[in-house]
Amino acid sequence: MRKSILLLYLLSIMGCTWAQTPTIFQGADLKLGEKLIAENKCTECHQSKVVGDGSALYRPKGRINAPGVLRGMVEQCNTELNLGFFPEEVTAVAAVLNRDYYRFK
Repeated sequence: MRKSILLLYLLSIMGCTWAQTPTIFQGADLKLGEKLIAENKCTECHQSKVVGDGSALYRPKGRINAPGVLRGMVEQCNTELNLGFFPEEVTAVAAVLNRDYYRFK
């Protein structure tokens, strides 16, 4: 037990983030998520729904209050827009959104 706490502490002070990443997003391909967000024009779609840069649609303290809910919302976009993302792609996109906007731990 003490060894694992020490390891997490050492990793955190070294700047490693996997220890802070929600389990659901651990191992997610962030580069793939970034690519899918760009290719599918997610930002542009969100900008068309809200004023400004589109980030106002992301409300960390609002309806989306847990990592699983965030992933579910990405899956909802995938389904409604018929994007054809595989499950690992949905997770990759959600992991990028978590990293950039929500920061769930």
